[in-house]
Amino acid sequence: QVQLVESGGGLAQPGGSLRLSCAASRITFSIYRVGWYRQAPGKQRELVATISSGGTTNYSDFVKGRFTISRDNAKNMVSLQMTNLNSEDTAVYYCNADYASRYRYWGQGTQVTVSS
Repeated sequence: QVQLVESGGGLAQPGGSLRLSCAASRITFSIYRVGWYRQAPGKQRELVATISSGGTTNYSDFVKGRFTISRDNAKNMVSLQMTNLNSEDTAVYYCNADYASRYRYWGQGTQVTVSS
């Protein structure tokens, strides 16, 4: 069965860093557009960043300059390097893989908490 598993979440202090990873199984991950989304308590899910099959990246304004999305095709993995974290980054972060707007998969999420 297709599976996406996020990891790397946890507790960080303001100004700190975390690296999230999304590992895929039973799909050719490299051909998928992959996005990181997040959902904070009381708020809608929002897009954080995307990376295309060709490596083109896009970022939401609230993370631009702080977060970096990348992929390692040999490991079937996409990562999100988060720096200069603040309390507004606290959310559950989800990995999404999409191919041709037809095949779409979601991970179960990983909690990121930014607090002093």
